[in-house]
Amino acid sequence: GFEQPWETDNGKPDRIASALDIMLEGPIGGAAFNNEFGRPNIAGYFRSFEQPADPSGSEAETGALHYYGYHKPIMIAGGMGNIRPMLVNKQPIPPGALIIILGGPAMLIGLGGGAASSQTSGESAAELDFASVQRENPEMERRCQEVINHCNSLGENTPIVSIHDIGAGGLSNAVPEIIHDCDRGGRFELRKVQNADKGMSPMQIWCNEAQERYVVAIKPESLELFESFCKREHCLYAVIGEAIDEEHLTLSDEWLGRSPHPASGDTSPSLDVGMHPVDLPMSVLFGKPPKMHRDVERIAKHLPALQLEKVELAEAVKRVMAFPAVADKSFLIHIGDRSVTGLVARDQLVGPWQVPVADVAVTASGFYAHTGEAMAIGERTPIALIDGPASGRMAIGEALTNLAAARIDKMNDIKLSANWMAACGSPGEDASLFDTVKAVGMELCPELGIAIPVGKDSLSMKTVWKDDEVSRSQHPASLDTSTSMCVEKQMTAPLSLIITAFAPVRDVRQTLTPELKDEDSVLLLIDLGQGKNRLGGSVLAQVYSQLGNEAPDLDNAALFKAFFDTIQTLNDKGLILAYHDRADGGLLATVTEMLFAGRKGVDLDVSDLSGDTLAALFNEELGVVIQVKNNELHHVARLLDDAGIDDCSHIIGRVVDGQQLRIFRGGQEFFSASRAELQQTWSEVSYRMQALRDNPECARQQFERIADDNDPGLSASLTFDVNEDISARFANAERPKVAILREQGVNGHVEMAAAFDRTGFAAIDVHMTDIISGRVSLSEFTGLVACGGFSYGDVLGAGGGWAKSILFNAKARDEFAAFFARKDTFGLGVCNGCQMMSGLKEIIPGAEHWPQFKRNLSEQFEARVSMVKVQESPSIFFTGMAGSMLPVVVAHGEGRAEFGDQDPASAPVALSYVDNYGNETTDFPANPNGSPMGITGLTTTDGRFTIMMPHPERCFRAIQNSWHPDDWSEDGAWLRMFRNARVWVG
Repeated sequence: GFEQPWETDNGKPDRIASALDIMLEGPIGGAAFNNEFGRPNIAGYFRSFEQPADPSGSEAETGALHYYGYHKPIMIAGGMGNIRPMLVNKQPIPPGALIIILGGPAMLIGLGGGAASSQTSGESAAELDFASVQRENPEMERRCQEVINHCNSLGENTPIVSIHDIGAGGLSNAVPEIIHDCDRGGRFELRKVQNADKGMSPMQIWCNEAQERYVVAIKPESLELFESFCKREHCLYAVIGEAIDEEHLTLSDEWLGRSPHPASGDTSPSLDVGMHPVDLPMSVLFGKPPKMHRDVERIAKHLPALQLEKVELAEAVKRVMAFPAVADKSFLIHIGDRSVTGLVARDQLVGPWQVPVADVAVTASGFYAHTGEAMAIGERTPIALIDGPASGRMAIGEALTNLAAARIDKMNDIKLSANWMAACGSPGEDASLFDTVKAVGMELCPELGIAIPVGKDSLSMKTVWKDDEVSRSQHPASLDTSTSMCVEKQMTAPLSLIITAFAPVRDVRQTLTPELKDEDSVLLLIDLGQGKNRLGGSVLAQVYSQLGNEAPDLDNAALFKAFFDTIQTLNDKGLILAYHDRADGGLLATVTEMLFAGRKGVDLDVSDLSGDTLAALFNEELGVVIQVKNNELHHVARLLDDAGIDDCSHIIGRVVDGQQLRIFRGGQEFFSASRAELQQTWSEVSYRMQALRDNPECARQQFERIADDNDPGLSASLTFDVNEDISARFANAERPKVAILREQGVNGHVEMAAAFDRTGFAAIDVHMTDIISGRVSLSEFTGLVACGGFSYGDVLGAGGGWAKSILFNAKARDEFAAFFARKDTFGLGVCNGCQMMSGLKEIIPGAEHWPQFKRNLSEQFEARVSMVKVQESPSIFFTGMAGSMLPVVVAHGEGRAEFGDQDPASAPVALSYVDNYGNETTDFPANPNGSPMGITGLTTTDGRFTIMMPHPERCFRAIQNSWHPDDWSEDGAWLRMFRNARVWVG
């Protein structure tokens, strides 16, 4: 929900959402969709920028104020996936193939679409702006995805011949495109489309951009199978027509030409508008339009050099570390689920203190695999105001220096997604875009051997609005300070290239992080800027309200390739202890973030670096800092020399005891600050944003924890051997069946099935529709697991709604009651499933003391790694684990246990949150939801049924843990819980 401009009489908006509003509200919507659909949010960036443009020429004369910045915010959403080999290519659609709309329904939204987004904000009619607003439905997207997954699981026997997403233009674009790809035509009936508003016109039904829909082609003989998948998943679908040989598109509307109209009570004859709202040859739709021609010119830039003579280092450090592009991004990260799927091997949070400084996101390619995929982002948009092509090259360079932290075989394996944003039509911007596209796409990427197979663009990045009662003294075009006026303003975004780099990973266990290790070691800077130290567009320049005239650049592609390959070699040989790229904030920010992650001291010596101290510390040329053991420095130096990058490699310091940063030059110390002081400066922006958006008391508690130098961080104190497989004797036995139970919207079932499969169970996917319809009976199963996610969407008490669908359905209630009453069964409820099973306590023997689960005290969805203690309890899942303290993933919005009139101390508690010192706690964020006594897991009096808010199924492998002890190899500690269940069954 972004605030819309208010329209004045002349059609120009006079009020617009602030950057603060957007950053408080916008990410919540994005994270909510991400969380509910069930995709891990494990990478991102945050750029803030605003500077006045030089008021010259027509702008000064007309009285307009012109700024560079982002009143049209950029939000990047994307990721990567795997495709089975036989499903890579869409198949030709034969005549007679059925065309189906999957998902929906149609709504009166998104009709402005591209027409609105392709105009400068403030220049269109308000009706068009509002008509472009869309409404998301992630739960429907989840249902569609499950149907598609069922089809994909059949491999070559999938019922889907071809599939196409429905986006811009709605059905009017997607339906013709899917048949045109195969040189077909089609016959369609408009009123077959699932529709939430029967008053919509044919144009509105055909063209609206309602989300979470796909157009799918299947063969007629596959319809029954496809329908069964849709009905099982509660997913809307509609057969709207068929493909034909003739390349002609006919859209019929059975309501047209009739009298009276079915949607109204009007009995008067309707207008005879014909039966076919669309009836035309495909060639008319897909004929070749004329090429666009733009007459543009390059504008010479005369920018002043930076004036930094009066800058004091201590003040510069504070300003730079607090600048949003450099500072802590926790307020953006903790609201997004980072663990769903159970395949995440590297998220943003690093080390025992979970500091958000990771360079790269890494996922495993399977639940047994060590191979995987890496993703990293690069963008250097302020530089474009100095040199557009340089900003494009730097965006790619930053993405690749981030990606290099993962173990990648070769640079040729990397693929890029290029997202372009520009204010086309503004003076000089078209030419800058042309030059940058050429520099990136036709020069740099071919030199690096990297392809850009995908991307997107938005070329209307300018906003125009008016402010009332602006003093003329604020306006540079006027010397008259005696009057006020209504001033038109315009905000032009810099040319913005956001690069996302993807690559296959050889071994996810070899991912490097910025966490400094406790070793006798030095820090090495690999300076790919080769001592140029160009400060233009840097954060240092921005915090002193300047831009500069010399931009950093990727000057030498061959040198960059040599650097990338050498980092991979050093990593493969185990010669790098810690790694962090240099970007926003320069070397100072790089080293300081490494200090935060490892809570070690650093003596930083810039004597060997060219230029003055400010330039050496704050330039944002491409480069990285690596930590290397002293006794391996000679080996590392030889490899750098062999690669030809020894001249740009410098020893810049050493890791020391204590949590202090000291900076030296020429043997003299000229700056010193504690880790706590620097980190609180770095985290204050995040704290203030979190306090405005969430419960301010929780935000304060989290911020104050930073100052505790004695905080031991995450740890694992186990009362069992993490590597002992107590279920090994059942390896060749018959697998007991466990029902992996889910309802619409649940998204954590696959990783749950993987955990039980790994410990000797036969994990069976069971949907609530299977039980209610009688297709499946719980009498077939020994175990039942209610999985996490968002049953019935992101609504308060969604798990309670799931429980009521059982309690108020006689057949389902009988099935569950009979299962719970058997003495040979067990059950587990996790997260949303925990909330659901607590709602069934009246039919679960021994569960009468279970609480309800309510909204987190923080008033926000919390995705974290928390410490828990396993309590003494009869739970079959925690046999032999009592007394253990260990980290676990949490990801929930409603995890606060509420006992009503009952005494929490009387409940059979199995798990409690503890702080990093091992004390049971209600303090945030160690207790992420505010449950009394830290309670987060309970069991029944006989221990057969257990409920818990954390997600052990997402961290049963060592690599799934954001942090784990060095002596964990393959098994994570939480695998013991699933092994215990297998032993209990026998």
